[in-house]
Amino acid sequence: MTQKRVRVFSGARPTGKQHLGNYLGAILNYVEMQKDFDCIYSIVDIHALTTVETTLQLKENCLDMALDWLAAGVDPEQSIVFIQSHVPQVMELHTLLSMVVPMGKLTDLPTFKEKVRMHPQNVNYGLLGYPVLMSADILLYKAELVPVGIDQAPHLEFTREVVRSFNYQYNTQVLLEPQMKNTPVMKVLGTDGVNKMSKSLNNEIEIAADAPTTKKLVMSMVTDTNRKLRSDPGNPDICNVFSFHKMFSSQEEIGMIDVECRRAGIGCVDCKKTLATNINNAMAPFRERRHEWMKKPKQVWEILYNGADRARTIADVTMAEVRDAIGLPRYR
Repeated sequence: MTQKRVRVFSGARPTGKQHLGNYLGAILNYVEMQKDFDCIYSIVDIHALTTVETTLQLKENCLDMALDWLAAGVDPEQSIVFIQSHVPQVMELHTLLSMVVPMGKLTDLPTFKEKVRMHPQNVNYGLLGYPVLMSADILLYKAELVPVGIDQAPHLEFTREVVRSFNYQYNTQVLLEPQMKNTPVMKVLGTDGVNKMSKSLNNEIEIAADAPTTKKLVMSMVTDTNRKLRSDPGNPDICNVFSFHKMFSSQEEIGMIDVECRRAGIGCVDCKKTLATNINNAMAPFRERRHEWMKKPKQVWEILYNGADRARTIADVTMAEVRDAIGLPRYR
């Protein structure tokens, strides 16, 4: 008998082109988890509505995200890949869960305060209820594990609290408390060398960018700001370019740069040229696969539609159990 695999859920907002931070911090982990888990990956477009100023590119962004996942190696035969809004049951569960969540709990969450700071002109109800919808995403599919980094741990704990409140309120055990799957989510700094790589900060390197564009962005990266002249020794320990070498260069090159930079044997320009070459070499297979997928948009949409069909099958069962637990009257 084949042993049932543990179910994992993860979602990402389609707010624009994916960058190296997304690729290194999440997408590669999506691919790796498929080996051992029953994975459900959602493009959470409803979540994106809380902060986007226009939805004109939302459909395109959803397709772009799907292209990136598929090109990286997410397998729709192994995993369920779909768009959040294509499974409307998640909005129903969000509403029902909101009945057991105190308002004060939502306003006290650090993530809400941070979003208010970032979007002071658009503090909408959806922004406040974001964690409840996120909980619905996880609980609708009865995910047992959720991959999160340390900074996302409070989100998962909130979901666990929602489960306890719901199950207590309705004297049931229908909802499962998901566990945290600690993942080595690395903090990838942007080209400014200070802030986390982000589209909103315009410091990103897109994974789908061509080789010349990637090289141009790499050449603009901030290095050791204490190094003023080519003849000055540098300090790789505080240089963001060197941190990228650790991810994209060979051990031999990393060792050489570590030594030569400290004694001014290599300058920042040459260091960045080498990095640009290595990033482009590493990303070339991904870009080639992505280019092939781009020729088949109908097939990509079919993958997303089929994924939604599979997700709805799970969602229907969960929602029937949730409605019965609450005591809602059945329809016919």
